[in-house]
Amino acid sequence: MSRILIVEDEPGIALGLEDDLRMEGYEVEVVADGVTASRRAKEAAFDLILLDIMLPGKDGFEVCRELRRFGLRTPILMLTAKALEAEKVLGLELGADDYVTKPFGTRELRARIKALLRRASEPEVERYRFGDVEVDFHRGELLRNGAPVELTPIEFRLLALFIHLRGRVLSRERLLEGAWGPDTYASDRIVDNHIANLRKKIEPDPAQPRYLRNLRGLGYRFDG
Repeated sequence: MSRILIVEDEPGIALGLEDDLRMEGYEVEVVADGVTASRRAKEAAFDLILLDIMLPGKDGFEVCRELRRFGLRTPILMLTAKALEAEKVLGLELGADDYVTKPFGTRELRARIKALLRRASEPEVERYRFGDVEVDFHRGELLRNGAPVELTPIEFRLLALFIHLRGRVLSRERLLEGAWGPDTYASDRIVDNHIANLRKKIEPDPAQPRYLRNLRGLGYRFDG
C-alpha cells in the first residue's frame, strides 16, 4: 500500500483528497502547514507528496526546495491555484515532478499519482553513455570527453526524457509536457530551438544529427 502525504491548508479540499485517495487504496496522512510538512516528509517514509503552494509557515516552493536539498527523492506533485506559467516552471525547477492546477478533476489527479508512483518504482538509471557523452542523472551533469558541458534545466529535462524513452518517436506535444510540464502553452518552434541547442552540445556534427533524429510530421527520436 503506497503512502501519500497530503499538504493542504484548506480543510474542504484536504478532506476530499483524503477520502478519495483512501477509497483508491492509499494510506494517507494530512498536514496543513509547510513547517509540519517538511518535518514529516523527512522523518517518515512516504511514496508521494501532494504539496499545495499557498501554505502557512512555509509555502510549497520553500518546502520543495528544502526537501530536495535534504536529499529526499520522493515524488512531489504540486497543487496550485496559480495559472501563471512562471509559477509552474519554478516548481519544476525546484524539484517538483508534476503539478495540477486547481480546480482539478479527481480522475486526472488519480492518473497523475499513478504515473508518478509507477515511474518511481522503475529501476533508476544513474548514468547513461552514448558516443563521447556521459549523462549523470543524480548530479544533473553532462560530460563530453570527460569535460563538463553546461545545460539549461530545460535542455537537461529534454535529454533525460529522450534517454528514458529512447527509440520511441516523441511528438512536440509530448516533449512540451515532459520537459516544460503539462498545460504548457508554447509553440513548436520553441521545442525545435531547444533541440537545436541540445544538438550542438551532444552531436559530433549538429548539421547531420546521429542521435536526435527528426521524423518529419511526427516529432523526434533518440537513437543513442
